[in-house]
Amino acid sequence: MKKFFVMNLEKLCTDVIGIVKDAGTFIAGERKRFQLDAVEKKGKSDFVSYVDKGAEKQLVEKLRQLLPEAGFITEENTAGNHGEELKWIIDPLDGTTNFIHGMPPYAVSVALSRGNEIILGVVYEITQDECFYAWKDSQAYLNGKVIRASDAKTTEDALIATGFPYYNFKKLDGYMEAMNHFMQHSQGIRRLGSAATDLAYVASGRFEAFWEHALHAWDVAAGVLIIKQAGGKVTDFNGGDNFLFGGEIVAANGAYFEEFYDIVHQHLGN
Repeated sequence: MKKFFVMNLEKLCTDVIGIVKDAGTFIAGERKRFQLDAVEKKGKSDFVSYVDKGAEKQLVEKLRQLLPEAGFITEENTAGNHGEELKWIIDPLDGTTNFIHGMPPYAVSVALSRGNEIILGVVYEITQDECFYAWKDSQAYLNGKVIRASDAKTTEDALIATGFPYYNFKKLDGYMEAMNHFMQHSQGIRRLGSAATDLAYVASGRFEAFWEHALHAWDVAAGVLIIKQAGGKVTDFNGGDNFLFGGEIVAANGAYFEEFYDIVHQHLGN
């Protein structure tokens, strides 16, 4: 199994990109005729539509054909098998609220994990036709061109992204404290509404850093690998590696990471 991945991850990534772009084409087509009455509410400010479910079903079917031995962790839980060592981690439409309102960005995010390690990641931001991807031991790419995280070293030189939780508000005071610091000292804060896109933008140097709380594995799995392969760093709010299933993430370029992490940890750690 290990030999397969050493020899074939690049080809596998190429195949996954095709599958992800097909899902993006489906989503873009449905946006043109989308009706608000097709939206279901999973919780306060947490929405799902037939488009999310349809895209996920399409992704699961094609990825299962591509790698039959792999299981799935998916946002809409249409696959159901979680036990395998190899797992696809899928968010069929990251930024559903943006999609519903007809505004960018929104993305398809697909990662492949082996045990606890992410070994392949693809984020396709549909509205700009931008595909970010990487595999283990590769560089990171955007539409076929190598990307690198920025080399900015300080908050004063940083454009920072974040997102706001929609169901877990226990750290909201700390959020506001961190926001206050970054508003006063950084080049600005952006809230795009798609964590997968935020992470891809850190990898490509558009943002210097990103933090968020109350996320899921499918929101971040692909973006985490892309950032790492682009020279960035990722931890949870306490400097550990529980960013996939712990619901919190700190990500930044390599040069700025320690300063950024220290600020986030001060207000949101422990």
